[in-house]
Amino acid sequence: MRPTVLLFDIDGTLVTTGGVGRRALELAFERAHGRRDACSGFRFDGMTDRAIVRGGLLALGLAPTAASIDVVLQRYLEVLAEEVAAAPAERYRVHAGMCETLDAAAARPQFAVGLGTGNIRAGARIKLERVGLYHRFGFGGFGCDDEDRTTLLRLGAERGAATLGVALGQARVVVIGDTPKDVAAARGIGAESVGVGTGSFSPEELLDAGATWAFPSLAAPGAMEAVLGP
Repeated sequence: MRPTVLLFDIDGTLVTTGGVGRRALELAFERAHGRRDACSGFRFDGMTDRAIVRGGLLALGLAPTAASIDVVLQRYLEVLAEEVAAAPAERYRVHAGMCETLDAAAARPQFAVGLGTGNIRAGARIKLERVGLYHRFGFGGFGCDDEDRTTLLRLGAERGAATLGVALGQARVVVIGDTPKDVAAARGIGAESVGVGTGSFSPEELLDAGATWAFPSLAAPGAMEAVLGP
């Protein structure tokens, strides 16, 4: 069996959180700069946390330095923990087929299962611990690694290949995501991509963006097989 690295996106892919991430960022800007509307002019789909904060600071006419981004992200983590804890269970859930696919991948010795997400690592932990999934991912590429999604996915893929003891070029890499940005980043590192229509984009839109495969969810016929391969 060919060594395989799986990289899962979080928001809209693994889980639906009921919008806790956006609310937490709005409150973080309010605490740091007295404004909740910093990010009201753009969508978050597929963006990295640092890029979102950069956009919010620019919208407020502030310089998006590394230090000023860090200030907002620190406030964000404080608020995120509160928002995640308070989110109602019916709005905070794991998407269909995800747990079954993770179980199947974990049973294959030549598979490395990680995250490929725009969330900073601490934010990913907070979001996934709520649904008992964070421990399922031994590595990842995160929004704190780089603002560019292609670069962070490449780092995640390299870390996954290292856990398997092979060079990245020897491994099959599959990105599972719900946005065209996930698909574009996968293509940017020469990876396969499995799009899921559990976020804001349909399978058809993800295929049009260049996804290798796309399904309504990982519970759909053929979806798990596309992730796991032959």
